[in-house]
Amino acid sequence: MESAFFIEKGVLILAVFAITMLIALYSTFAERKIAAFFQDRVGPNRAGPGGFLQPLADGVKMFTKEDFTPDTPNKFLFILGPGLFMTTALVTSAVIPWGDTISLFGREIRLQIADINVALLFVFGVVSIGVYGIMIGGWASNNKYSLLGAVRASSQMISYEIAMGLSIIAVLMMTGTLSLREISIQQHGFIDWNSHWLSWNVFKQPLAFLIFLICAFAETNRTPFDLPECESELIGGYHTEYSSMKLGFYLFAEYINMFISSAIISVLFFGGFNYPGMNLVNETLGTNIMALLGVVALFGKIFFFIFFYMWVRWTLPRFRYDQLMNLGWKVLIPLAIANIVVTGAVILLWK
Repeated sequence: MESAFFIEKGVLILAVFAITMLIALYSTFAERKIAAFFQDRVGPNRAGPGGFLQPLADGVKMFTKEDFTPDTPNKFLFILGPGLFMTTALVTSAVIPWGDTISLFGREIRLQIADINVALLFVFGVVSIGVYGIMIGGWASNNKYSLLGAVRASSQMISYEIAMGLSIIAVLMMTGTLSLREISIQQHGFIDWNSHWLSWNVFKQPLAFLIFLICAFAETNRTPFDLPECESELIGGYHTEYSSMKLGFYLFAEYINMFISSAIISVLFFGGFNYPGMNLVNETLGTNIMALLGVVALFGKIFFFIFFYMWVRWTLPRFRYDQLMNLGWKVLIPLAIANIVVTGAVILLWK
């Protein structure tokens, strides 16, 4: 039985890794196509039909370009930076519930690598480590622009992690758990008939969702919060001195972070693998079909948020750095604290 368990988990780990890398790979293609659409251009259209093989061409280019290392006394740290950033981006996928339980070969298989009861703490812990990859790379590059980008990234992530954590507290007060699977299960279906709520947390905590979404843009260094790699001021920011696949790791990890953050938003606020009519599907088509449709529903929500990230990038201008800090400390944190107080009062009055 133990060998079957390890085989299941091994297959699931490989599947999640492959899907994450594939989605991150083609997110680069989607971003270029969406940017072209907004700017009335064609976009990449040479490699393969409609440019569909462009991400593979970009990958080959990254692998075959010269790997340049600057004259720095910290060559080990220079190599460690992108590897650490990429690793932390991938590890967060381990606690995300990608679907409900399916029955296969007489076994009940959960479509989740690790169902731990402190999954949210795990996610925040890994995300906070990810900034070290940026800081180490920027500092070890021995370049003033890289160092300035690394300082910006660290201060930005620290500032917005506080608001993000506070926004989640209101959700935890209503759900009573740190397990992402339990949070998903509590949003079963679409309508919670017992409490007369729409069951998804976005309807119960709209302000927490808005704060979390804004902080997710800052945490992933996406426009309008891409100050750490601001091309107009810092050349390329913390990865200015990087080339070849080390640069590819930094760029690729950004898209992985965007995919994972979209998954976490979907799980926390939009029901995760739940969708309207789940019970009807379960009764008519069976548990496995219900679970597989749940996986499709979750990825549909994830793709919507990935598109939203790209839509915002090509719509809004970049903030100034003082505006970035003011928004985090003077607007989002007080709003998140006020939301906690109001949520606590509503819970007490409701009881």
